[in-house]
Amino acid sequence: MDRRIVVVDDEKIILELTSMILRSKGYQVFTAENGQEGMALIEKERPALVLLDYMMPAMDGLTALKKIRESYPDTYVMMFTGKGSEEIAVELMKAGASDYILKPFNNQDLVDRLENIMRIRTIELHNRELRQERERLLYEIEQWNLELERRVEEKSRDLEKAHAEIVQAEKLAALGHLSAGMAHEIRNPLNTISLFMQLLKNGLKPDSELFTYADKALNEVGRIDDLLIRLLAASKRPQYELHMVSIATIIDRTLEAFAEQIKAYGVVLRKEFVTEPPPILADAAEMSQVFNNILANALYEMQQGGTLGLRLSHDAHAIHMDVSDTGRGIAKENLSQIFDPFFTTKAKGTGFGLSVVLRIVKTYGGRITVDSHPGEGTVFHIQLPLA
Repeated sequence: MDRRIVVVDDEKIILELTSMILRSKGYQVFTAENGQEGMALIEKERPALVLLDYMMPAMDGLTALKKIRESYPDTYVMMFTGKGSEEIAVELMKAGASDYILKPFNNQDLVDRLENIMRIRTIELHNRELRQERERLLYEIEQWNLELERRVEEKSRDLEKAHAEIVQAEKLAALGHLSAGMAHEIRNPLNTISLFMQLLKNGLKPDSELFTYADKALNEVGRIDDLLIRLLAASKRPQYELHMVSIATIIDRTLEAFAEQIKAYGVVLRKEFVTEPPPILADAAEMSQVFNNILANALYEMQQGGTLGLRLSHDAHAIHMDVSDTGRGIAKENLSQIFDPFFTTKAKGTGFGLSVVLRIVKTYGGRITVDSHPGEGTVFHIQLPLA
């Protein structure tokens, strides 16, 4: 317990008497003969208690009391006064005095009152510390709750993404079974139709109208066959050859193929290779198909101009690629369907492009996500493991 006491009184006899009494009780006593000296001493020592005379020249006790309670809330004050009216007592207590004692005082009464104030001070300061500790703990709990909510929200988003990826994988698997059987069942009669149409065409004059009809029918047969091939490619991996390929080189070659289209549409290309990843074991045609399909979609959305962005980087574990456009963006209700086979918003689209991209990325153990806001454009994020 802090046992420092400052006694402020303009009577030397009071200073000597109180010093003698309090030091005999184990207190460390400092004295001052006026209010100004007393305030300087309090600033220096920061005592537990001040014994303060009510009537002093220059700075009276009431003024000093108010300053002490305002500037040093941990320092308690006991007043000396020669006037014992109730008005003065009320005024002193309202100003923050813990107690007051009349002059002349009884030595034991002074000690008893002073020690009572010291006990109350110890309890009140301890209670204040407990309140502060409680507030600190409540704040920490609040921060923990906020962090917990943030983590739950983050994990929920991760679970939603994982669930969406599982659903997409199941769709592709189901499509694989369906397309394999459907391709076999459709191709048999399709081949027969193609054969008979070819025979009919061979028996017709090239400049006849029927020859033209037969030729158009064969073209439509070819379209159906091409559609079946795309359907199989979206769900089932065709023949492939694995070699060490550079993703940076694949991107550059794909951009070369779209160079004229980029120029014709007035699209600004922003290519940023932050780092050039090491080669990975992959099929070059499949990797090209990923960027072909995404770039084709991006340019379709920017036929009146815009900005095409490609960003490439890598870390110790994976290659990171971002493909962005400033087109119309994807409606929120369509975001969950863009990788579905047959889903398209294009007037003449087949809905297989992004399904193929998803199948290829998944084949290599990678991930693909999309961020899009209507009117602001779209960003595809692709991640492929280095191993």
